[in-house]
Amino acid sequence: MTDREHLIRDLFAAYLGNDRQLVADALADDFRFTSPFDDDLDKAAYFERCWKDTGWIARHDIERIFVRGDEAFVTYLCVATDGRSFRNTEFFTFAGGKVRRIEVYFGATRQDGRFLPQPR
Repeated sequence: MTDREHLIRDLFAAYLGNDRQLVADALADDFRFTSPFDDDLDKAAYFERCWKDTGWIARHDIERIFVRGDEAFVTYLCVATDGRSFRNTEFFTFAGGKVRRIEVYFGATRQDGRFLPQPR
């Protein structure tokens, strides 16, 4: 396992455990976060908008991590305590041993092994 893969796994575990400090320490000072709902947030805005209680998450099943140099892709299945689940892919960029950027690509919501219709 590479250092970057280990860091990604640690971040997923920290998110699930609500360990904000571990996440904050792993993010670069110039960290940026983008998702379909968030456009290029800085570190402070990321924590303000995206850091919520994770008690609704039962587990993350990391399906794959591909690391090449200072970049990595991770695809995971997130399972909620109510049985809903979704698969996302995230693109990580690293600098100086820290996460500099995360871009999230949302997957469809699933429940009981079936896709749930998405609002239009």
